[in-house]
Amino acid sequence: MNTRRYSLIDRLLIEADKALTTSLAEAPPAQRANPGGGEPEPELDDASRRHAAGLMRINHAGEVCAQALYRGQAAVAREAATRASLLQAAVEEGDHLAWCAERLGELDSRPSLLNPVWYAGSYAIGVAAGLYGDGYNLGFVVETERQVEAHLGEHLDTLPDGDARSRAIVRQMQQDEAEHGQAAQEAGARPLPEPIPTLMTLASKLMKAVAYRF
Repeated sequence: MNTRRYSLIDRLLIEADKALTTSLAEAPPAQRANPGGGEPEPELDDASRRHAAGLMRINHAGEVCAQALYRGQAAVAREAATRASLLQAAVEEGDHLAWCAERLGELDSRPSLLNPVWYAGSYAIGVAAGLYGDGYNLGFVVETERQVEAHLGEHLDTLPDGDARSRAIVRQMQQDEAEHGQAAQEAGARPLPEPIPTLMTLASKLMKAVAYRF
């Protein structure tokens, strides 16, 4: 069976299409059922609804970043197994993107207006991380998932008490992030040297502060 070999132009067009559809188009249907689908829609006052929407907008923007990071890392991964695991993780993270988009709609809100910026910056960071070799490439996944898991925990602490739908989504996302980080660790991740983890934390804080409102 023949396998098509893509030219550089083909690959660039594929990545450009993925960037546009991820950051601007409606999220494709999730492969798994929405974890919050069985929970009742809460009665939230305006302030609580805006706060829940702000947190879910951060989570949606984070998933846009995750798609870009994984695809950027996969684009320069040296081993086929590493590339395949990164792309599979991106597919699984696609469920998170769809769940967050659905919840934002339920909260009468929208995704971040800066999603194309988040995607472009994250893709560049993913490529840069991947160029240091698969060990550090996987180490970047471990650190990313560790930080995401932590901020999802913060969201669970601050989401409105009655918003069980958002909480169910965030809890499942947190569990999935931990599993992705563990898989990368077992695949041979190398610890990232400072100041990379610190810079990642600062970049994450900036994204969260902006995406909460815009």
